[in-house]
Amino acid sequence: MQFYLDGYRPGDPEFRPAAPGTERRSDQLPEEVDVLVVGTGPAGAVLAAQLSEFPGVKTMVVERRGGPLELGQADGVACRTVEMFNAFGLAEKLVREAYWVNETVFWRPGEQDRSGIVRSGRVQDVADGLSEYPHVIVNQARMQDYLLEHMAKSPSRLEPHYGLEVTDVVVHPDGEYPVQATMLHTNNDGGTREVTVRAKYVVGCDGARSAVRKSIGVELKGDARNHAWGVMDVLAVTDFPDVRFKAAIQSASGGNILLIPREGGYLVRLYVDLGDLEPGDRDARKRFTQEKVIETAQNVLHPYSLEVKDTAWWSVYEVGQRIADRFDDVLPEERGTRSPRVFIAGDACHTHSAKAGQGMNVSMQDGFNLGWKLAAVLEGRSPESLLDTYTEERQAVARELIDFDLLWSSAMGAKPKDPDNPDDQGMDPAEVQRIFTEGGRFTAGFATDYQPSMITGEDSYEYLAKGFPVGERFHSALVIRLADAKPLGLGHVAQADGRWRIYAFADSAAPQAKNSRFARLFRFLAESEDSPVRRFTPKGADPDAIFDIRAVFQQGHRDLDVSVVPELLLPKKGPFGLADYEKVFTPDLKSGEDIFDLRGIDRQQGALVVVRPDQYVAHVLPLDAHQELASFFAAVMRG
Repeated sequence: MQFYLDGYRPGDPEFRPAAPGTERRSDQLPEEVDVLVVGTGPAGAVLAAQLSEFPGVKTMVVERRGGPLELGQADGVACRTVEMFNAFGLAEKLVREAYWVNETVFWRPGEQDRSGIVRSGRVQDVADGLSEYPHVIVNQARMQDYLLEHMAKSPSRLEPHYGLEVTDVVVHPDGEYPVQATMLHTNNDGGTREVTVRAKYVVGCDGARSAVRKSIGVELKGDARNHAWGVMDVLAVTDFPDVRFKAAIQSASGGNILLIPREGGYLVRLYVDLGDLEPGDRDARKRFTQEKVIETAQNVLHPYSLEVKDTAWWSVYEVGQRIADRFDDVLPEERGTRSPRVFIAGDACHTHSAKAGQGMNVSMQDGFNLGWKLAAVLEGRSPESLLDTYTEERQAVARELIDFDLLWSSAMGAKPKDPDNPDDQGMDPAEVQRIFTEGGRFTAGFATDYQPSMITGEDSYEYLAKGFPVGERFHSALVIRLADAKPLGLGHVAQADGRWRIYAFADSAAPQAKNSRFARLFRFLAESEDSPVRRFTPKGADPDAIFDIRAVFQQGHRDLDVSVVPELLLPKKGPFGLADYEKVFTPDLKSGEDIFDLRGIDRQQGALVVVRPDQYVAHVLPLDAHQELASFFAAVMRG
């Protein structure tokens, strides 16, 4: 991380100076805000953390609970989510505390004695090369704690207002703050009073029973599967040998378990198959007891024992997949005639089973997708049409999630096929393992591929950098920083600060060559009137305030010197005009994984890789495609 740009100050550098005018009294509610975030669940916490980076955007976060979440129900943290947490400076803390899912084991009924279970397979949980980060398990409440701490240390000093439940949202046709939110405020004495806040935008992250969603006339559509699962976090004594591995267990009785070890070395989560429910029996789930869930788990694990000593949390839920028909307040016939003012995210717009471990992850990506877009529009850097891309992009992802969850939850709930009964309709345990393995890219969080739009270009030049597919997340790789020979992940230097990234991978010409594609690119960026850097960087702002431009040369770091670096890659910043030396990199030749080879970058021509603020590749272009670069940003930015 970088600090001291504005002068030396002692203390924790993560606790950044507060922006002027950010102080507030916790008992005072603002009358007008730019963005009202409703709910501090996964989507709301990430959205608020992103918006906290912009003190010029007045953000208010409300939560109906009386305080922060103490025990969350979600636990699986995909590799992609850890990458996102790295942009907030939180990945190291997260992976240190979490349980790492290194391998997944599969159990099925024994061939000789089908009354007991035997191990039938073992796979690496995350395929090699997918990410530098592991798939981990940590309580949702801790994830939200990290984000709340980040908000409190940000220049905005953003903190949620607790005890506020939104009951209604109305969008008025005009006015600077056209959205009116009505809330019930629970006082310290337990009494309630009605309050209203006006906002430019409201985002409902208030769960499956979202009042914000209902206020804009959106419904969750889908089906219940009439199948019950019990879930519990327990401290238990057991002789089951794989209790510290993620395990998918099928028993001959038809009962199945998905076992997930938890952080801390002792706690374990059990998803226990409780069987089909009678359609129309609304009280069926309520009749299951904790004792019944434990008893069912004990039967599935036979011949192994399970003695539950303590239960941190338990519940019974019904499998179902539902999705909202739109993720904002704009009706289909209105699309293109006005911009959205109210959005929904997370469980407010998509619900599914918990066993694929995607709910919290996809919800957080909803918030990450929307946060930078709201900030760009509110700060006047992008047109309002940018906000239409939220529903367009995230609804497609939610549909893919629903389809995958249906497949995986059906596999986990299937009775294992009896090899002695050719007419048996069960699922072969090998098929369960195949479904899991083939879904690995999805469960790791890397199946998202945004389609062409105003912020995602066509893939015409993707051949120049085959390892950075347009529309997919920017896949980091190890490099060496030229200025100090520090090895690091190129993608890991990006922060959740709303800036666009432009990575210039140099062509084969010598760095000193004045007419190389690389040299001509940087002359264009620094001097041309068409340069997006010159057009869209505000006067008086740091040179990299909008565009974080970085370069990777082909030579080793000992073969180069900062004297060959274009001035734009040594930007002078802050009140003292200090040079930023952290923009230039070389391959890590010592590791044997040259980023040019690893990511399929054309060594002869080089490549320009444009990356969105949410870490997805927006464009791959030739180094000399100056006008195409200018035209792309002319549609995205406002000068």
